[in-house]
Amino acid sequence: MKASRIAAAGAAAGVTVLALSVPAFAHVTVQPEGDAAKGGYAVVDFKVPNERDDASTTKLEVTFPTDHPLASVMPEPMPGWKIEVTKSKLDKPLEMHGEKISEAITKVTWTADGKGIEPGYFEKFPVSIGQLPEDTDQLVFKALQTYSNKEVVRWIEVPQAGQEEPDNPAPVLELSAASEDGHHASSGEDASDAKSAEKTSADSAADTASSDSTDTTARVLAIVGIAVGAAGVAYGVLAGRRRTNA
Repeated sequence: MKASRIAAAGAAAGVTVLALSVPAFAHVTVQPEGDAAKGGYAVVDFKVPNERDDASTTKLEVTFPTDHPLASVMPEPMPGWKIEVTKSKLDKPLEMHGEKISEAITKVTWTADGKGIEPGYFEKFPVSIGQLPEDTDQLVFKALQTYSNKEVVRWIEVPQAGQEEPDNPAPVLELSAASEDGHHASSGEDASDAKSAEKTSADSAADTASSDSTDTTARVLAIVGIAVGAAGVAYGVLAGRRRTNA
């Protein structure tokens, strides 16, 4: 009986660790490189993981919000990807730096002219955006992810506060408070903002490396836990056989 209890405990431990080691369901997300303050400019990355074992991601379409249109949207050139920017007329013109803007970019499409994002990999798609709105705390970007087998995953469900995350959540960019001095970058400062964002991107890369290290540690611990569980099962089986033979 004691051997059976040990075996059962070992098996339970192995199953528990294995369950904890399974990665969370990944989806298309948007994150700023540094700060995304209301009224300012930012560089954001659309992070796209490949969730299929037998197909590559060959196309990404990101729709930009029309309820809070952005006058400036500049995607960064990416080797292996063709970029198409779509502009649309605004129902309500924007006023920016004393000028009225009647149209804005409403969609950016990346199409692979090579292998795309292969199974087991992810890629980031950087875009410089601004001027960020001051009358909202977040921006929602709906996205379509197309695979080489023609499958299309629609990341368009808007997460609701206090509710469980939907199966296909849309990327949401959280905006921080405006700077204390209330200074907003002007059109002449766009280039300076872009250089600052590039510097911040390097810091972000360091943070990613640290995160990768943490993930590696977690995987090692998970493997150790599974091994302990398997050892417990083996011990229980051997002990049971010995008692039977006795």
